[in-house]
Amino acid sequence: MDLYRASRTGPMDFNTENRGPKAGKTASSNDDRLDSGLDSLKEEEYIEVAADLGRLRVQCAPQSSAEPQQDGAEWKREVTEDGDTYLHLAVIHEAPDMAIKMIDMSINDPFLNQQNYQRQTALHLAVVTVQPQVVDRLLRAGSDPTLVDNSGNTPLHIACRIGSLACFSLLTQNCPDQLQTILQMPNYNGQKCLHLVAMHGYLSLLENLISLGADINAQEQCNGRTALHLAVDLQNRDLVKLLISKGADVNSQTYGGHTAYHLTYGRDDEEIKKMLFDLTAGDLRDLSDTESEDSEDDYGDDEELESEDDDDDDEPYDDIRVMGQK
Repeated sequence: MDLYRASRTGPMDFNTENRGPKAGKTASSNDDRLDSGLDSLKEEEYIEVAADLGRLRVQCAPQSSAEPQQDGAEWKREVTEDGDTYLHLAVIHEAPDMAIKMIDMSINDPFLNQQNYQRQTALHLAVVTVQPQVVDRLLRAGSDPTLVDNSGNTPLHIACRIGSLACFSLLTQNCPDQLQTILQMPNYNGQKCLHLVAMHGYLSLLENLISLGADINAQEQCNGRTALHLAVDLQNRDLVKLLISKGADVNSQTYGGHTAYHLTYGRDDEEIKKMLFDLTAGDLRDLSDTESEDSEDDYGDDEELESEDDDDDDEPYDDIRVMGQK
């Protein structure tokens, strides 16, 4: 299937992991741009792109050298108005044979890590579209798994968010030197990989992350919630039990001073509430009437801040100088 025909097909099939459309205009997300590439080209440019990519269908000997290939290929320098290379386009429109051909012609070449205008590499897009074969080939050819898109997500963050076990396994097994760094990297929402799998309730991925060395008590940077706080927020009993069995700290507090038990107030699952009540330190169980919602106070008490500002206004400034004089 060439890229031109791929761009002309209707809504794409649902993937085998039953998480919605693989790619195309039927899927929309603030984090992943799946409607780029050929969709942005003019009608007359479709033929030209297809012809250019067709010229790449050549027989080439496998490259064994560890050095980047210096073939001066013009196609490596071509980009669309979205900043997509031909490799980006092949991945977006799910033409794996063509993508793999380009990858094999670009081993250890910076071309593999070129980012489009949303800072997505071909590896990001291969994970977004759930193409494990392309993910594997990109990693083996020298793609950098630590690069982030314009939401601060590495490819592993994306695999954790969409719950792709195949892509997750490839990314964790093929980048051992960078793995611990990636596990500690928050995206621009302050969320690490562990938080993303907790938010979506992927139990097996969470177990894998913990076994790989992810900090089970890591706090989101925005409000200080741990995976256990998130599990309670979602009322995911199985996830709460799993986290507790793995040693999650039930006494960990958000930046607003709330434990996971505090988040059970007003929630329906009495089993979660009882479980956390029994485990939480006695002096951390009570929640004042004015702090019934964690989200209301995690960023501080606005009225208190305003009061402090008012107090400051009452004090005249006595250290202002004009032309050296008070």
